[in-house]
Amino acid sequence: SLWHSPELLSDIQDGYSVSGHLLVCFSSGYFIHDTLDIIFNHQSRSSWEYLVHHAMAISAFVSLIVTGRFLVAAVLLLLVEVSNIFLTVRMLLKMSNVPSPALYEANKYINLVVYFAFRLAPQAYLTWYFLRYVEVQGQGAFLTANLLLLDAMILMYFSRLLRSDFFPSLHKGSAGRDVDGEKFLID
Repeated sequence: SLWHSPELLSDIQDGYSVSGHLLVCFSSGYFIHDTLDIIFNHQSRSSWEYLVHHAMAISAFVSLIVTGRFLVAAVLLLLVEVSNIFLTVRMLLKMSNVPSPALYEANKYINLVVYFAFRLAPQAYLTWYFLRYVEVQGQGAFLTANLLLLDAMILMYFSRLLRSDFFPSLHKGSAGRDVDGEKFLID
């Protein structure tokens, strides 16, 4: 969406493209599906953070779809999904105990760079933009509050990632396990 319509970046509040609108609609459907999957498969206890994140995303995206405002902000926020590729590869490598530590090491550093570029940078930019330029009432206030909560979650996830991959001596043995003793995906 941003590739085909880079001019959208000049109007975060009122910029519109059909592809951006469809992307936000599709992503909303994904978040709804994943939420229902977590609930129906009785994973709510170990995945409560995902449920909170999904609820925030669904409520924000539905407000964007209905009003047609801040669509570009949503498209920028969806850049975080690029980093999920490397987070998923990381998780799969850990779960499969791949005998090649070089593969895990390479992914670890790529993951760090991609996390900065596609999670932290867009989130920081949008937080700055909303705090500086967006009205603090109505939808603007709601979306700003959502962004600030997402900031806290992203920083918490980032600190877990750093502890687990770069400072394992700081990683506590029992942290990151759910009630059944299964490891969270962040370990």
